Amino acid sequence: MKKEKVKKKQSTTRSIALGFALIIFVGALLLTLPIATRTGEVDFIESLFTATSATCVTGLVVADTYQNWSIFGQIVIITMIQLGGLGFMTVGVYISVLLKKKIGLQERESIHESVNTMETAGVVRLVKKIVQGTFIIEGIGAILLATRFIPRFGVRRGIYYSFFHSISAFCNAGFDLMGIEGEYSSLVAFEGDVVVNVVVMLLILIGGIGFIVWDDIQRNKWHFKKYLLHSKIVIVTTVIITIVTTILFFIFEYNNTLRDMTLLEKMLGAAFSSVTPRTAGFNTVDTAALSEAGKLLSMVLMFIGGSPGSTAGGAKTTTIVVLVCYAIAMVRSHEDINLFGRRLTADVVKKANAVVMINLVLSLIVAMIIMAMQPLLSGTDVMFEVLSAINTVGMTTGITRELNVIARILIMILMYCGRLGSLSFALVFAQKNTTNSVRQPQEKIIVG
Repeated sequence: MKKEKVKKKQSTTRSIALGFALIIFVGALLLTLPIATRTGEVDFIESLFTATSATCVTGLVVADTYQNWSIFGQIVIITMIQLGGLGFMTVGVYISVLLKKKIGLQERESIHESVNTMETAGVVRLVKKIVQGTFIIEGIGAILLATRFIPRFGVRRGIYYSFFHSISAFCNAGFDLMGIEGEYSSLVAFEGDVVVNVVVMLLILIGGIGFIVWDDIQRNKWHFKKYLLHSKIVIVTTVIITIVTTILFFIFEYNNTLRDMTLLEKMLGAAFSSVTPRTAGFNTVDTAALSEAGKLLSMVLMFIGGSPGSTAGGAKTTTIVVLVCYAIAMVRSHEDINLFGRRLTADVVKKANAVVMINLVLSLIVAMIIMAMQPLLSGTDVMFEVLSAINTVGMTTGITRELNVIARILIMILMYCGRLGSLSFALVFAQKNTTNSVRQPQEKIIVG
């Protein structure tokens, strides 16, 4: 039974992987059309890189989105972001529901795997909530952003920019059209704008906590004790990380990137810098100018990422919490890992270990290859870029455009891996599960 379950999971994972690959390929073909660029000149690797980054909701770009891509190209990009953020299976099932088609067991299983729910029961109901909730939140975000963008860019462009950036922020994508203000400037022009900063941060956080948490909050309202253990961990961890890292960024960057700002702007800058590395990719301060401590903190946040079943990437908050609690339990000689009055199962610890190790190993291998190929690039900047890619963040110190073709392909693979999830990515290439009737004898080794 267990063997059949693993085989089914591998099959579903492969289907999802192929689906994302198909979206990337179609998107790349559309972006190679002359109508997709402002100049009519097309480079396939550039188009493929952009399509991968958009579908994997990363935000790393080799060409400024506003200055390089036409309106057609931008619409293709934002469509891929929406599909990548929600998951193509989620969108497909929602369309089937609208057309009143029957949703079979295989489709339910695919949704269960795609959205990362705990069980297949109720997934169709959850899909409706996800899609409808997404459009409502993105719509509200767009309306709020329009109050700042319309006065600055005019009615038509202001409305278009509001929806583009609301979708990009909610999906934790990091793509922007602020090349109109300056090439690769992201949201630097709005560093002191309270509305833009707060709205974008809220969209990032809401998109990054996960669809399961949304559903839990909607069902149980403010009764925290009734929440699932998963939701409790996600909410508490998100709040703690955001507050602690905001304070740290304020300290680290006070006399650096925040130096010439007012106190309010410093606070906004520090808060934004704590939220955006957790896979959003926007920036209101120059990322390349961050202090060494600021860059290191950003890399830590990029590695942690958002939460499972969300638009965010990274190792995920729950993964890190499980490993931290496991380490604490080992130090205290406790057999069980207990959180909020519940005991975690052993397989959760194994999965958390696997996710972190796969992410770390892939990141280090690709970083070393890029450093060997392009030794003139800073090691810190390369590691920053690699972690940004595999954790689908999109922040960069500016070296993306300097990468050669092989390095860009490696970064694309990391973005793809990050969107699928490192463990799921490994499952795609895993051999069929086999059960051995004979097990090897045990022997102890020394660790630590």
